[in-house]
Parts: sequence; C-alpha cells; structure tokens
Amino acid sequence: MAEISWPWQYNFPPFFTIQPHGETRAKQLEAWQQLISEYLKATKQSTIDIRESQNSPLFNNTAINRKLSQESLLTILEDMAKTGRAAPVDKSKNVWEVYWHSLDEWGNMLYNWASSNGLNNTVCTLYELREGENTVGEEFHGLDLNVLVKALKSLEVRGKCELIEFDDNQGVKFF
Repeated sequence: MAEISWPWQYNFPPFFTIQPHGETRAKQLEAWQQLISEYLKATKQSTIDIRESQNSPLFNNTAINRKLSQESLLTILEDMAKTGRAAPVDKSKNVWEVYWHSLDEWGNMLYNWASSNGLNNTVCTLYELREGENTVGEEFHGLDLNVLVKALKSLEVRGKCELIEFDDNQGVKFF
C-alpha cells in the first residue's frame, strides 16, 4: 500500500485532547472527522476498532509521542453518528463503521452506475458490484460488504432497487 502523508507527520495535529470550549471543540471535532474520513477513504477501510486505535498512525503520532485517547475517539465517532457519518457496529461501541460518503450518496453512486451501464431490471450479485471487472475504477469497488448492503437498503427504501437472496448469494435488481 502506498505511503500516505498526513498533516500530523508535520507535528500539527488537531489537538489530542478534546477541548472544553464550545467553538474550539466544534472545530476540533470537525478537523478530526475530516482526517478520519480521508484516511479511511485513502486506505479503503470502513471500520474503526476503538480498542486497537492506539496502534494506528491515524491516532498515534510517534514523532511527538502523542496519542488520541480511546475516550476522545469515542467522542468524535459519537459526534459523527449524529450526522449519519458513522454508526456503532456493536452495543459496546468498540467497533464503528465510518462513512466517507453518506449511505444515500453511496446508493446514488451505485444506482447511477447501474443506470449508465444499462443494468436496470437486471440482477447483479453483490460480488459483481464490489469485485467485478465492470466496477474497477468506481469509488464503490472494494467497498465493505456491510456498507454496500446498507447503501442498497437506502436505495430500496426509495424504490430504486430490490435486494435479492438466491443460491447462498446476495444480489440486487435496479429499477
């Protein structure tokens, strides 16, 4: 995987301690949310395990010997959840999905791709969407399966597709 250059490699992190002052805190939380989203997008990851966060270069700046605490990360993720940019996977809130695009945005990308490729009223497997030759170069290629299914469910609610299960496979029919 290619080396990713991040601002804190230059010793300018957006504070490793969540600030109490309202305006400063809001700017700090937004800065962290942007960094988290950009990092996960660049590394094609969709989940964060808070218990393992201290090992990640995203939350551990060895150059200045500073780490973001698990409590601070939880605060950031909970703030992201308020805007639909993250959701806990487990009840203990240790593992989180993070969406660098909203689920509706992912759904729209998938629908636009299917429409532009003449796949309306055709069934595609979820494997084809995630790993198929026709999706190489699309931003959703390689997307986490759980995020993909949630994005398709957001489309299904709007009547633009139907999720289908067949022969131990999952698929989708776009309308």
